[in-house]
Amino acid sequence: MGRCKALWAWCLATSICAAPVGHAQTTKDDPRLREGLKRYPEADADGDGVLTMKEGQAFLAKRGMTAAEALRTPDAGRANALAADVADVAYGPHERCRLDLYLPQRAASPTPLVVLIHGGGFKQGDKRQWATNDVTRELLDKGVACAAINYPFVDSMPIQDVLRQCGRAVQFLRAHADEWRLDPTRVAIMGGSAGAGTALWLATRDDLADPAASDPVLRESTRPMCAVCYATQATYNFSRWESFLGDFSAVVRDSDAEAARFYHLPSIESLESDRGRAIREECDMLRWITADDPPLLLDSPETAAVPTTRSHVVHSIKHARAVRAECAADGVECIVRQDHPGPPPRAVEFLLAKLRAAGHSTATAP
Repeated sequence: MGRCKALWAWCLATSICAAPVGHAQTTKDDPRLREGLKRYPEADADGDGVLTMKEGQAFLAKRGMTAAEALRTPDAGRANALAADVADVAYGPHERCRLDLYLPQRAASPTPLVVLIHGGGFKQGDKRQWATNDVTRELLDKGVACAAINYPFVDSMPIQDVLRQCGRAVQFLRAHADEWRLDPTRVAIMGGSAGAGTALWLATRDDLADPAASDPVLRESTRPMCAVCYATQATYNFSRWESFLGDFSAVVRDSDAEAARFYHLPSIESLESDRGRAIREECDMLRWITADDPPLLLDSPETAAVPTTRSHVVHSIKHARAVRAECAADGVECIVRQDHPGPPPRAVEFLLAKLRAAGHSTATAP
């Protein structure tokens, strides 16, 4: 690929992590929106960890509140937040390797588990958003445990290591399944934006379990029974994006310094080295898809035909369609909700159907 084309393609890494130039106001540049997201995490409609002015205005309109009223109300966004049954447990040495576990009441037997992964461009976001999410509450009501995880950001380690840390969270939960009465054979994963891409990577990546590992956590499986991905990316090998998105160079910032930062490589040229290629392959969900992968539900409401913002590029439905095409070639069940003939399954419906397919009931005891 030519130097100029390579530059803008690789710079897509920064479109996930950096604020676009001349874009609508978001939490990245507006302190009012940052405070709004902190108080009202449910206002983040697309679950990407960034609250836009449009999302904020829609949330206020729905609540019948003014911005001043919303910011005057102390802790209003968390008034109905769920309290974790097991809070802020460390699953790894990094300070952000922490999880909150929500357990259903009156469970008659070990419960299935959904691991919840927040978005935020691998640069921001927090597990607490799931405490006010209706999906968490509905799953608990159906007898399904939920584990919301934080994970390191790419300023502290490269994306390929961030993904593995999230895998370790799944392994840690399985290693402690007896302690928390979880069923380690019935684990699903759900995430939004960067969390969706991570969920997709865990669903498609070959199992990271190492039976010979000295750390018993690492002997556990990272594979889920199914995954739900909201506004996912198809791959974190950014050189592949043009093949299904088309030319998006007009909305990507040119920056040699930032282009390789996502992988913690020293330069854009190093992306074409043997090490750079190996890292890109490791982060390529499309490459990892094989016939033994679990069912996927992809929800991608960003349907703009021509991208005009970085959000269009990063969250385009074309990502989901690229995943579905690869899954179809390998015989893997993959539903893109926006393209589904007839009423598409909701996230909770899909998760329950797949978790129950293991032959166990997720009902709670009377």
